[in-house]
Amino acid sequence: MCYSEDPEYTGAAVVALAGNPNTGKSTIFNALTGLNQHTGNWPGKTVLMAQGTYIFHGKKYVVVDLPGTYSLQAGSAEEQVARDFLCGKRLQATVVVTDATCLERNLNLVLQVMEVTHRVIVCVNLIDEAQRKKIFIDLDGLSAELGVPVVATAARSGTGLEELKVKIEEITFKQIITNPRRLVYDPDIEEAVALIEQNLPGSVKEHFNPRWFALRIVEGNQSFLKEIEKLKWGAPCEPYRISYSGPDSKNHISGSRIHNLTRGQA
Repeated sequence: MCYSEDPEYTGAAVVALAGNPNTGKSTIFNALTGLNQHTGNWPGKTVLMAQGTYIFHGKKYVVVDLPGTYSLQAGSAEEQVARDFLCGKRLQATVVVTDATCLERNLNLVLQVMEVTHRVIVCVNLIDEAQRKKIFIDLDGLSAELGVPVVATAARSGTGLEELKVKIEEITFKQIITNPRRLVYDPDIEEAVALIEQNLPGSVKEHFNPRWFALRIVEGNQSFLKEIEKLKWGAPCEPYRISYSGPDSKNHISGSRIHNLTRGQA
């Protein structure tokens, strides 16, 4: 059952947990929700998602543990489920769980999520293991670089979980306004993206971040193009995608993220 179909969740704030596999994301989920959780299939898919609740300062939160993925390219059922859920309008906050011992490897997904939604918190989990390995992370510097809150946690011991709840609360009730770093691509790509954004139907803008949507069209993501073709959403944009004559857009967009990761970690 999808969270929005469950009457128990009416009026609750909805929070997604995203992250690469093996980052301790499910441990964070268990620590937040305790025994107040259950699993089920995403509607129309065989992909399992766990969801649960917790109360903080008198407010109920629904937490959805998305499948562990390395990207949102929808190349697998798990990636498609994660992407579709993050595009949902009922989502108040997204926590991207990363592994402090290999942070740079995880930041590619962080940047992809930040293109979908600005209501992002980066959870640097396994901070205790990183410290044992003499890996030290400038959390404030990372937050300034990304433009979103960053919280260090060690989920198994409970370290940082209270601060994480506070940041979720602040994002949910707009007590803090994030300013996610916007990646700037090749001028030809930016021009095509701007033209597509201008021609997107209102129904698309109601459901998606227009820039993210336009980037996926320019990128030529086949599964995405097939989906929007069924919905007749891509037709107004097709001339701009076909006439695009810049660099290999898919590799350039992916490469730009990697460049920004290494620059941010330098």
